[in-house]
Amino acid sequence: MTKTGRQRTSSFELRHLRYFIALVEERNFERAASKLGIAQPGLSQQIIALEALVGLPLIDRSKRSVNLTPTGQALFEDAVKIVAQADTTLAQLKRVGRGETGRITVSYVASAAYSGVLTRSLTTFRRNLPEIELQLVEMEMRQQLDKIRKGELDFGYIRPPAPVPSELTSTVVLREPLLAAIPVSHRLASRNSIDLSDLSTEVFITPKQPPDIGFHANTIEACNEAGFSPNINTTGRDFTTIASMIAVGLGIALVPKGMDCLRLPGVRYLALTNIDTRSELAIVYRKSESNPAVRAFILHHRGMV
Repeated sequence: MTKTGRQRTSSFELRHLRYFIALVEERNFERAASKLGIAQPGLSQQIIALEALVGLPLIDRSKRSVNLTPTGQALFEDAVKIVAQADTTLAQLKRVGRGETGRITVSYVASAAYSGVLTRSLTTFRRNLPEIELQLVEMEMRQQLDKIRKGELDFGYIRPPAPVPSELTSTVVLREPLLAAIPVSHRLASRNSIDLSDLSTEVFITPKQPPDIGFHANTIEACNEAGFSPNINTTGRDFTTIASMIAVGLGIALVPKGMDCLRLPGVRYLALTNIDTRSELAIVYRKSESNPAVRAFILHHRGMV
């Protein structure tokens, strides 16, 4: 016998244990072979091979029925545990391969939470795939993009326009009308809607972003559409800060419609009647994503578009 041949017959294989378990459970070679879908002589040969590996008899052949020797009984008890663990491990690996389990790190801009999209998408995803762990972190948009590109995050919710790296791709999942957020003491606060041009002399507050990114870009675009250039000389770290600045009279802001849920005292939200500019919410992820769980998350969001 070759060295390779000796290696093939010198160690347990799961099939040996499965055959042995079937025989013990059925207590009959013919029934066990039928259950396994093999010929009875083949099952007998496998049991003999297993006994050769053990070096001791497993079946008491002095009787007509299938009875175990003490060695056979000990092997059976361990074999059941080994095969069950192997089946559990294999099932787990298959779930991982199908993207049904794992961990996903998700970043988001705060306004994504206000829009309701974040909550709805995560709730339905967890309902369908509860074994996937989701880790959430609020983060500034450009920092998100850099960390997703580096592989430190898996997925992000951003507000375009944004400098999306070439390694990433983005998909818009929501387009929201803009509202004007003004102090309750403002001369126009009693109205339900206004023309944006009525605010042309106001100081506009935007997040701390370059003019071509996010809400800063949205504000410029909407005001240009209304026929004027906005006076932007004040910025806030986030929309909660901006809302507080509005409440004390430091200026006004254009915000996505979802922000009207942020009902801070002293702030009034008015609909805009004369502009088509929208605020977009997009998802962003790596083009060459290999993690099955993340791919399942991406596919879930594509179904929302």
